[in-house]
Amino acid sequence: MRTEDLEQLEIDLLLEGVYRRYGYDFRQYARGSLRRRIYKRVLDERVASISSLQERVLRDPQAMERLVLELSINVTAMFRDPTFYLALRTKVVPLLRTYPFIRVWNAGCSTGEEVYSLAMLLQEEGLYDRTRIYATDINERVLQRAEEGVFPLDKMRGYTENYIKAGGRKAFSEYYKAGPRGATFKRDLIENVVFAQHNLVSDRSFNEFNVIMCRNVMIYFDKALQNHVHDLFHRSLINFGVLTLGRKESIKFTSHENCYEAIDGLERIYKKVK
Repeated sequence: MRTEDLEQLEIDLLLEGVYRRYGYDFRQYARGSLRRRIYKRVLDERVASISSLQERVLRDPQAMERLVLELSINVTAMFRDPTFYLALRTKVVPLLRTYPFIRVWNAGCSTGEEVYSLAMLLQEEGLYDRTRIYATDINERVLQRAEEGVFPLDKMRGYTENYIKAGGRKAFSEYYKAGPRGATFKRDLIENVVFAQHNLVSDRSFNEFNVIMCRNVMIYFDKALQNHVHDLFHRSLINFGVLTLGRKESIKFTSHENCYEAIDGLERIYKKVK
């Protein structure tokens, strides 16, 4: 057997073992990124091979937790891509004003920076009191960090710049208090937020939503899994509901391409029309 084929078999067996032992399904994640992250765990765990890593994670839940943190991508920032949030303010908020109650699903919320950014925006636009945000992620540990709302102080300067570019209407420092643990954000930002574990690969729709935000998540999925998630989102959106994706993603060439109209093509903000 060629080295490449053996490596592929080892990865398949690792992912199958993780799924059957713990229920986490990474089998349809894009293989390039997955391979790099698995090898990083091999190095960090100081094991000899992917097969040795499999043995460790199947027998050691803490090693499994470290693997999940590695494989579930957690690159995020407050008001990341400020022009996206500016487009939300100017093009999506007017649509939301027409609803008596607003449900938002922030899928793949990671450590929560996007949740707090959205909550600030909705507060400033006078919509937060009639909004419920469902913030979900596959990873329970990052959800706990999101709910704590404590972020590194050295990030605040960059986040402040993003906030201003996104059309922020206050002093960003009003939203948090600096302390020894970092910047602790005000609890009223998450009083209408439900944090919950949800697996886009295997879990079903759990409500109807006016807005679904899933930015820079599906770029790590293969084509079949992307279509599966798009089907889940389409079923979860109300008619004329809004779907937002990252700039590196698109609904083009998906099974639901013709079900949406672009609200902002550059920022990948779409309205469900059928």
